[in-house]
Amino acid sequence: AALGAAGPAVFKASESWSTAFSGTARGGLADGQTALIGRGSFSHVVRVEHRHTRQPFAIKLLEVRGNEGRELCRTELGVLRRVRHANIIRLEEVFQTPDRVYLVLELATGGELLERVVARGSFTERDATRALIMVSSGLRYLHSLGIVHRDLKPENLLYYHPGPDSRLIITDFGLACWSSKSQGHDWALRTLCGTPEYLAPEMVGGRPYGSAVDMWALGVISYILLSGSMPFDQRSRPRLFRAILRGSYSFHCEPWSSVSNQAKDFIERLLSLSPEQRMTAQQALAHPWLVGMASDSSNRSLHWPISQNLRQRASRASARSHGSGSAPGSRSAASPRSHPGHESCQLDGNRLQHGVMGSAETARSCRNRR
Repeated sequence: AALGAAGPAVFKASESWSTAFSGTARGGLADGQTALIGRGSFSHVVRVEHRHTRQPFAIKLLEVRGNEGRELCRTELGVLRRVRHANIIRLEEVFQTPDRVYLVLELATGGELLERVVARGSFTERDATRALIMVSSGLRYLHSLGIVHRDLKPENLLYYHPGPDSRLIITDFGLACWSSKSQGHDWALRTLCGTPEYLAPEMVGGRPYGSAVDMWALGVISYILLSGSMPFDQRSRPRLFRAILRGSYSFHCEPWSSVSNQAKDFIERLLSLSPEQRMTAQQALAHPWLVGMASDSSNRSLHWPISQNLRQRASRASARSHGSGSAPGSRSAASPRSHPGHESCQLDGNRLQHGVMGSAETARSCRNRR
């Protein structure tokens, strides 16, 4: 059976896939084994192993009983089935039962971007550029297809394996959408959704937006990657949004004195208040800092101040979480991290949606300003 009007977005799995995975996935959920990676209001993610090849995968189980889950499942499937890129999570297969859709995804086991920064003994600008080139390459591909991610953040950037040569992949397309314009504004896109600290000013201001919102988020990620701090770090959401709308950030704190001017220029061109002036993914890949590590780029290790800033922020967020109780969508430091769309320690704020694992539960409470 197909998902209503989903058409080819859902296809019947081959017999080998269905027999290899369906029972394993259901069993992992039913008996509470460690195969369970995470759960949300409308979905679960489990780690499975192919019975014949022994290759590990992640299976995301989407509940499609209601119209809401059915529609949002269709959107996520449409995006994942369209993409095929080394720096984007790969959908291997889809199969379904009357009330569930199973997405078989490649399993990323190398940890989050910032986890690897903290775990390293040294981290330089050159290391940062390697990561940002991979993310920019993935974004260039997505934007060429008219896909806007809308929730780009370090927690959604995972290394495929623990080795130093691992590729970095963009995950969690639960909030992704199609844009009719590859550049500039799409007047159909006015929904405020995502993670507050990474929202572009045009989203916060309720204006039409396009793929440039992902480039703003890349600027925020670049700032964090080189400092361990957030560029817009206000405890109350109104103050945070005012800072974003003004573009109020600075390079005054450590370790910015050790960061090159080219790296700062890269960030400034991404954190432009004007979407039209903001770098595209193609322009980011052509920026001198990424292309050749310009002559003034610093080879000094930034590891200690970055890791200290990240730990301090995580500690403050954990204290606030324990003081106020767990909120929907809040992140747990104990949550597993080896799968797409996973939860992590609180280095940023809660999403503007409920739930943790994907499309239906996260898009449900987006605020549409059409």
